[in-house]
Amino acid sequence: MKVSSKTTRLGRTLLALGVICAAAVAAIGTGGAEAKPVANPYHLNKEGTLTVGMTLQFKPQMYLNAKGQPAGYDVVLVRALAKRMGVKLDIKNLDFNGLIPGLVSKKFDMVSVGLSNTPERRKAVSFSRPYVPYAQILAAKRSDSTAATTAAWNTSDKSITSLQGSTAEQLVKRTFPNAESKSFPDQNAAFLEVATGRADGIVVENYLLAQFNKSNGNSLKQVAFKKPLHVEYGSYAVQKGNTALANYLSKFICSQQTSGQLAKTYKATIGAPLPPMPACR
Repeated sequence: MKVSSKTTRLGRTLLALGVICAAAVAAIGTGGAEAKPVANPYHLNKEGTLTVGMTLQFKPQMYLNAKGQPAGYDVVLVRALAKRMGVKLDIKNLDFNGLIPGLVSKKFDMVSVGLSNTPERRKAVSFSRPYVPYAQILAAKRSDSTAATTAAWNTSDKSITSLQGSTAEQLVKRTFPNAESKSFPDQNAAFLEVATGRADGIVVENYLLAQFNKSNGNSLKQVAFKKPLHVEYGSYAVQKGNTALANYLSKFICSQQTSGQLAKTYKATIGAPLPPMPACR
């Protein structure tokens, strides 16, 4: 049967309309377009920039090098973190005591200073999984002859220093309640108080003692208790309730840990093998 050109044109028009309608239905079903990436998914204070609060006086974990640039274990990690996130990195150097208040007031997005995840701190901030291990020890002058027992140091004639606002400060008060607790906002000042004889001992991380001795004539010794006063882990802190960033940080740490990169970074910066870390699940 012969088909007229008019009928053919009508069929083509109906076919075109059908294609347009089908496309419209498909667009409605998928929201009209592909979903765009969520802007600022980790709720950074400044989109495109990760602002990190640190105390750059804990060599080799975090410090200012000879050129005045941030360096150390934490610095290497946050640089890798910012690169993975695809954002710029802005490090803010504050006294230790100002870090949590600064985080709460949104001066930065996270704190990288090896904070212990304590119930008291969790009232103000949220934490990632641990990224750095610590062994807290007691150190004294090499000439000190006090017995290496808690009882010998837990007396009213002893004074023990620590970093103000740190878990070491709480450890002094808890372990040596009868001794005088002297806390300082600067870690080096706490060391020097002992080195110059104005205090008897200091509670501090073992690697910080080693670093202090390198620059100060090996003047202090670790008191030879049978085991460290306390072993703990440091975590990243973020603004309270920012689970998106906290979860991302935890995944980043696990990726570094399981790939072996965390151990390599620790060895290269701290100068010792990475102690056992909590397993990633």
